[in-house]
This record gives sequence, structure tokens and C-alpha cells, in this order.
Amino acid sequence: MATIIKHYRSWGRFPKSTPKQVIPVQWRSELPDFNAIEGTVLPFGYGRTYGDVCLNNGGTLLDTTFLNRMLAFDEENGIVCVEAGVSLEDIVSFIVPRGWFLPVTPGTKYVSVAGAIANDVHGKNHHSAGTFGCFVTRFELVRSSGERLICSPDENTELFKATIGGLGLTGLITWAEFRLKPIPSRLIDVERIRFENLGEFYEIDDESVEDYEYTVSWVDAMATGEHLARGVYMRGRHFDPPLPSNGHLSLPEVRVPFDLPSVLLNKFTLKAMSSGFYGLNFRKESRSIEHINPYFYPLDSIKDWNKGYGTRGFLQYQFCVPDKDRKAVREISKTIANSGEGVFLTVFKRFGDLESPGMLSFPRPGITYALDFPNTPTLENLLSRLDDMVLEAGGRLYPAKDARMSARHFQAFYPNWQEFARYVDPKFSSSFWRRVTGETAC
Repeated sequence: MATIIKHYRSWGRFPKSTPKQVIPVQWRSELPDFNAIEGTVLPFGYGRTYGDVCLNNGGTLLDTTFLNRMLAFDEENGIVCVEAGVSLEDIVSFIVPRGWFLPVTPGTKYVSVAGAIANDVHGKNHHSAGTFGCFVTRFELVRSSGERLICSPDENTELFKATIGGLGLTGLITWAEFRLKPIPSRLIDVERIRFENLGEFYEIDDESVEDYEYTVSWVDAMATGEHLARGVYMRGRHFDPPLPSNGHLSLPEVRVPFDLPSVLLNKFTLKAMSSGFYGLNFRKESRSIEHINPYFYPLDSIKDWNKGYGTRGFLQYQFCVPDKDRKAVREISKTIANSGEGVFLTVFKRFGDLESPGMLSFPRPGITYALDFPNTPTLENLLSRLDDMVLEAGGRLYPAKDARMSARHFQAFYPNWQEFARYVDPKFSSSFWRRVTGETAC
């Protein structure tokens, strides 16, 4: 039975969207008749995508979080099979004590397995492991016709490729199987190195990517001049030999209890926060042994942290550009720093050259920036300018983080979108897909 819920939204809380209805999918054996539903449908997990790829304004959302059962675990070979709505949090809690970890993980564990596939998530180890889709061995895809298909690299291959990074548009994933990676302990050996500018970042990164499995940087995107793109480089690897499992604990959880006034987030307060964070890392280099949870999921310890951006929400703008010509990265960094727009959470890292099987997968070799901007009336001027700069540099934006890119830019960033469209289920659609293709909801 359908339940009307009006608060299914993305993590960025923008754009505003109201589904016509939300239907809980509770059993793989008892799926709704998609074609009996008026309008379009779209799977919805935990809503951790930032823009509108998880939204279906005026249509139906299929809540898959009830499909939360683990189906099989091959502990000897590190292969797990779970229902689509199982969260990465549940998997991590189960496998880490048994000496295994996710092969690739995004910066939050509050993501469903189907969502990780649909957005082909990446993490701190893209340069050494690629995307989540590289480790998916098979899954069941249910089309609106009622057809159930097992998709793998060897079976229904094209639908397999289209569904990985396919934004939930090819049908409903009911279960998925993927490979894990063995780990010697629950701990990460972490080094933090402060760099003064973009040139220093490249020097540190060049010497790190071969020897460290995980690399990522926080960047002060508002710094200018000789300190352009200064930041803190964090490189890590699994700690061996293990320490006692009770020697390090996860970060305590805190919660943002209400929406903060948007006026508190302006270019002056954000600049002060960025400078303060940079200043906290007063040592040029430091080393620590950290638990997996605070290392991979630092923001998960702050519940509802998106409320810190107020009721207007925020936009995360993530792009990647080839870095053979480092001038493009420098010019984009200058444009952001001189824009007058406030930005605090800025992630900066190098993507490797491991190719994902997904048709619309985002990563490509080069540099990726992910910036969180408060939603202000003037922000679109900057983002439109950045769209053109990214396109000119041969880069692209990440659909999972997008809330406003134009159809023209999307189709230029992903020239194979029409090939992908052949595999979109005729009943499935999203606010994002209609925006970037010009399609209308049926």
C-alpha cells in the first residue's frame, strides 16, 4: 500500500521536491506492478546524493531501505551478497571484525549498496582501486516489464555496464554481490602534511600515490596569491601489525539539532573557519594511528550536519579535469578563490587511470575538486562560469552531486549519454534526467 511522504529529499536539500507518492519495497518476491503506477518511478535509498538524481518530483519513489537483508558471505574469498537497501554501515560493522573491508567507500557509510552501484561511488583510493563498480560481480535487475535479469560482466553485459553509474534509471536492483578486500586490522596509519600552495600539493602527491593506498586533501579554497589552494594532505594505509581492537574508538556522535540561520554562513565566517582549520594543523607533518570509522567517515559523527547550511540548503560542486596541463587546475582555483563566494568543505585529490565498467561513471584520470557552497542568490554566476572552464579543460561534473547543470553541459560532459539512454527503463525517470535531457514526465 502506498504511503504519502512529503519529506524525501536529497542531502543538499536543494532543489525542493515533492513526490506524488512513496511506495515501500519490502520483499524481493513481492514487487509492485510498476506499469500500474501512474507516472514515472525511481528507486530511493538513504538520500545521500546531493542534488536531484535521487528525486522524482511529482512522480513515485520506491523506498528500497526495507530490502536490508544480508544474503550470503563467503568469508574465505571475501565475497558478500546483500539486498539492495543494505547500508554500507551495516556491511562495515559485519565484515571489519572478520578481517575484511569495503574495496571502495565514499565519505559516508549511510549509503545503500544499490546507491553505491547507481552512482558508481569512488573514495580515497581511486588511484589504486578505481570505483565501486570495479568490484561488483553481479546483481539482479528488475525491469518495469516484470523481467528479472541477472547482470554481470558475462551476462546481460550491456545492462550491467549501464546500471553501474546509471543513476537508478535502468530498473530496480533487488540484490547485489561484490568483492571485499582483506585488511590486517581495524586501524589506519595516517600522515598529514601541510602544503602552502598548489605546487607543493603536486610534489607531495607525486611521491605518495605509489606507496599509499589512500590519499586525499582538504584545501582552503578561499586562500589567494602565494597561498592559492593551500591545504592539508592526508595519506594512509592499513596498519599492520594490529593493535588491540579496543585501543581506538569511533568518534562520538553529535547532532545539529536545528537549521542554522543562513546569515551565519557568509564569505567572512567561512574564510575564518577555513583559516582556523588550516591553522589547527600547525605542524608541517604529523602521524597518527586511527580507527577506520573516523578516518573514512569523519562527518558521519555529526548527525544532520547538512542543517548547518540552513533551510536554503547547499550545493556540492564536484568536477574532475585532466591534469596534464596543470594550468587549468590553477585557473579554476583562482576563479573560486576570487569569486567572493564562501566555501568551507573542499576535497581535492587525484583520480587514477583505472577504468570503471559503468557507461556514465564520473571519474577520469586527473584532479577532482568537491566544494560545498551555501545556496546564495549569486552562486549560479560562479558555477556557470566553472561549468565552461571545466568543459574547456576536457573535464566533467559528477551527477550524484549535481543540482543545476544544464542539458548542454551534461551532454557535452557525457557524449555517450544517448547510447546509455537506450538502456533506460521506459517507466523510470528522475528530476535530474528530465533536466539534462529535456524529457518530460509521462
